[in-house]
Amino acid sequence: MNKAARMRKAFKDMCFSGDLVNMVVAPNALSAKIAEKTGFKAIFQAGYATSADRLAQPDRGIADFGLMSDSAREIINAVNIPVFIDADTGYGDEQNIERLVHVYENMGAAGLFIEDQTWPKRCGHMDGKTIISEEAMVSKIQAAVNARQHDDFLIMSRTDAYAVTGLQSAIDRSRHYHEAGADLVFVEAPKTKDDLQKVADSFPDVPVMANMIENGKTPLLSNEEIHEMGFTIAIHPNVLVYTTTYSTEKLLRDMVELGTTERQIDKMVTFPQFNHFIGLDDVNALEEKFATAPIEL
Repeated sequence: MNKAARMRKAFKDMCFSGDLVNMVVAPNALSAKIAEKTGFKAIFQAGYATSADRLAQPDRGIADFGLMSDSAREIINAVNIPVFIDADTGYGDEQNIERLVHVYENMGAAGLFIEDQTWPKRCGHMDGKTIISEEAMVSKIQAAVNARQHDDFLIMSRTDAYAVTGLQSAIDRSRHYHEAGADLVFVEAPKTKDDLQKVADSFPDVPVMANMIENGKTPLLSNEEIHEMGFTIAIHPNVLVYTTTYSTEKLLRDMVELGTTERQIDKMVTFPQFNHFIGLDDVNALEEKFATAPIEL
């Protein structure tokens, strides 16, 4: 079994195991590798973090399929744990969705979600969202399910209807998306614990995801609370972007004001530690194994 098949099967087993799948969004390959080394069993690649990391731009539909898929490929190649993908709205009609499913499946992703926002979309916790018709989204889900080549590649439906037409509409839409073939369900940005609970209770036999954004619209809960409510997946999408921004700004202010990194040096890994972490020892060993004798001139 190759890596892609192993990652798809591992992620599907996690989602249907009854245990909580705890995922963090990795903005780039380095953060993905850190997540893997610190014990995460699966990670997410998403638009907010990718837009911030690659473009220094907000999640407002600026990161297109080309940029998102390039970033996903780098992340997947950097780790040996499943990577789940934010496919936004599918970047077009059913033919575009068929193409993106093939691209992500072939590069080794474990699955993806598609949302029912209009394009250009925006982060689910931003104001001003609009949504497509339920019928149009059902067609997108059906196209994604029909396009996949392996049953272990999971399709998640995401609805942003809560902010536009209310909780019951979001639940009803998600039921219809599941009936259309979505394996997993995601209702974005409920504003209360009671509404989160209603979402979980509405899908007792379907893996459902909860999205935890610091200072977002949804109450910030612990993984234990999320699991007790009945959610199967917990996603932490922005914590690495926010932490990196905070610590980087703090360091750079010191460098400007003090002319030294001395006050921050105890918060850094060392030169040897970092080289070891990113695999310099392995690269050196490979070079030594295949090195040829120097050519005499």
